[in-house]
Amino acid sequence: MKKWLVFLFMMALAVHSMACSTFLLSRNGRHVFGRNYDWVSGNGMLMVNARGVTKSSFTPDGNSIAWVSAYGSTTFNQFGKEFPHGGMNEKGLVVELMWLNETSYPAADKRAALNELQWIQYQLDNCATIEDVMATDKKIRINRAGAAPLHYLVADAHGKAATIEFINGKMVVHQGSHLDYPVLTNTVYDEAVKQVKSKKSGYDNSVERFATACTMIRQFQNTGNTDHVDYAFTILDRVAQKGYTKWSIVYDISKRQVYYRTDVQPQRKVLAFGATDFSCTGTTPTIHLSAPGSGNVAGKLTPLSFEQNKKLIEQSARESQSQVTITKESIAGAAGYFKQVACKS
Repeated sequence: MKKWLVFLFMMALAVHSMACSTFLLSRNGRHVFGRNYDWVSGNGMLMVNARGVTKSSFTPDGNSIAWVSAYGSTTFNQFGKEFPHGGMNEKGLVVELMWLNETSYPAADKRAALNELQWIQYQLDNCATIEDVMATDKKIRINRAGAAPLHYLVADAHGKAATIEFINGKMVVHQGSHLDYPVLTNTVYDEAVKQVKSKKSGYDNSVERFATACTMIRQFQNTGNTDHVDYAFTILDRVAQKGYTKWSIVYDISKRQVYYRTDVQPQRKVLAFGATDFSCTGTTPTIHLSAPGSGNVAGKLTPLSFEQNKKLIEQSARESQSQVTITKESIAGAAGYFKQVACKS
């Protein structure tokens, strides 16, 4: 188990070059969330996670916690089931990660510990609003031992958004009147806002993407009939990193639909929650992100097997080897973890 955790941390710690971008776009009561995933590997799967599944934290450091998923979700996973890079649940809560060098997670205390990727799945399993997410800080923490430095952008069906950062061992949240722009890249939020408001030239890559998204969001508020989803993809095009942007994802929170495209399959695909069964059947419906075609993928989902999960992790590890070394033992531990979750009896 400890080796598997090292695998996760090693994978994430190598992502100093990951230059991802996220934002919330709202107008006339409709809310969509955009996300670019930038990395050396675009390997990954869209997974449908059921409600009513028993789970527990996977960490050797600190107290453990067990729970039953209250909500189903759709996530984008690169290194195996239960460790997503982001996703949306059936209540419309979206959680996505960004790299942040300045991150410092809380020291060990009486709270249960999760790693930084399972923390995302926990929120999607248990929370309906950003307030729910904030409240979890009282009982869980991210295990700081070897953890990747991340921060998160969270949004819900009410059109509320929040940045969640961990600075000097404390959770720092920007929401409501303290959230000038519902955008996050790879800079501490306060610093990104400060630089944009100063209107100085010579932004670094992260702040430049932050500023571009902020400007385009303001412009959207003054446009007429421009479609939310189409415009979100336009923003993602503008902040894309040539050669590194592997996935572009738009969560239509209001309509409970997930749109995505990849660098190798640029045709837009969609999964509507209305056509998705989130009841617990003991299987995890999934589709590889590189699958050909376009449009609705609901009828193309197939149950995730042990071998598929293992192959996903092996390929991701192989394609990421220029940035990280992952042992065979770690891959085996990652592949088998999804066997530890099951429908509540």
